[in-house]
Amino acid sequence: AQGLESPETVNRIVGSQVKQEEANATVEAGNVNTAIDRTRENIGTVRKTSKLDKVDIVFLTDAARSEGGPPPVIESKVKQHQDDIAELRKEIEANALLFNAIESRRVLAQDILAVEFDTPGKIVIYAAAKPSN
Repeated sequence: AQGLESPETVNRIVGSQVKQEEANATVEAGNVNTAIDRTRENIGTVRKTSKLDKVDIVFLTDAARSEGGPPPVIESKVKQHQDDIAELRKEIEANALLFNAIESRRVLAQDILAVEFDTPGKIVIYAAAKPSN
């Protein structure tokens, strides 16, 4: 078994560049809520995704469970769409490319709030989590 420690190994396995960034949930609330509103349509896109050029994982560090979870403005949207978000998480776990991408950054599916396909070949995954060091 090959470890997922080096970025080159991850990129070879995933077949895409996996990038991560940290952001403040309150600052990103508009983008996250828009993505949550599109969860139903994004489930189908996740299901059909087999190749991506870029996977961008946005860690909403202040929304992590250890910090009390997402701020109210995002939490209310999550509650509205909880069934769709649960289905989205299952689809991500079932998609080898996306599962390996989140696994390589030690993101748990249960921490994913939303995804956004903002340009062809690129996905942004919003996670209420802190990156592991």
